[in-house]
Amino acid sequence: MINVTRSSMPPFEEYCEEIRGLWDSRWLTNMGEKHQKLEQALRDYLGCGSLALHTNGHLALENLLEAFELKGEIITTPFTFASTTHAITRCGCTPVFGDIDPESFTLDPRGIEEKITEKTAAILPVHVYGNLCDVDAIAAIGEKYHIPVIYDAAHAFGVFRRGVSAASFGDAAMFSFHATKVFHSIEGGLAVCRDEETLRRLNDLKNFGIHGPEEVPYVGGNAKMNEFCAAMGLCNLRHLEQEIEKRRHVVEHYRARLEGVPGLQLNPVQEGVRSNNAYFPVVFDGFRMTRDEVFARLAEQKINARKYFYPLTNSFACYAGKPGFDPADTPVAAHVADRVLTLPLYADLAGEDVDRICDIILK
Repeated sequence: MINVTRSSMPPFEEYCEEIRGLWDSRWLTNMGEKHQKLEQALRDYLGCGSLALHTNGHLALENLLEAFELKGEIITTPFTFASTTHAITRCGCTPVFGDIDPESFTLDPRGIEEKITEKTAAILPVHVYGNLCDVDAIAAIGEKYHIPVIYDAAHAFGVFRRGVSAASFGDAAMFSFHATKVFHSIEGGLAVCRDEETLRRLNDLKNFGIHGPEEVPYVGGNAKMNEFCAAMGLCNLRHLEQEIEKRRHVVEHYRARLEGVPGLQLNPVQEGVRSNNAYFPVVFDGFRMTRDEVFARLAEQKINARKYFYPLTNSFACYAGKPGFDPADTPVAAHVADRVLTLPLYADLAGEDVDRICDIILK
């Protein structure tokens, strides 16, 4: 069986050594030593100072939206994981969907301004597959209309543009450290912001709104990362660059086999961007077999690809009948969602397995 991804793991002995002290301290959660060390290591890696670890990326995003005290409409993309749209609606805001760029599959800035109304509270673009949004164009729109830009950067940890990390774009950003990501802490997430007041509020919100032993200024939840997850993050961060480099070789192997094949669309390499090689999407558009047929043929050979992202979030049954939730309004996203397949990709995927996958597709 070849799965679409496989979690990276540090050497067993390294993780055991990292958690050894927990048996002495018995401090297992509530911003302990490992939590603090991981936050500092992430500050150093990302080059940003104001960040807050969370138990997962979804709660990090929800807390960011709440920390910004957003009310009204948030312009976003339907070509994303369920978390993005759910976070907006769970925070009492209304998602307004823009279409995607046909090459990067990220929110197309050319359609954002026409969506802006007096109700617009924020823009929430999503970096997809390790592709960065057009951050300059989106920043200009945010500044023009005085609207905060909050990035869902779940796919973008380890992505740098001209030496600047994805964490540096927008007014805030969220990263996911789920076990399937390039960098993970088993479960985990990160909220990045630009000022200490927002950071203080984020840390309060993830701890039941508690600011001090006798002070509870907010209605918060529980989104604290535990020490075992933080320890896994510390270990995996040490090996991250090797992980990305190994993935790069797999991506280059795929490209050598599939680039230029009629009916197959691959994401162009973005100029000036060091990708994290998180995913390898292929759009089957005019190919001799449909995406679903290719998916089935691979599954017959015990190869688990993924229809990612399908379906679009603006077609979810839980939103049926609500105004603005219509895939026909985002035709490029609908076209890609019906045809995209992410192929297996992880650091230790063997070259012969890549060839086997490509042979099934091509032959």
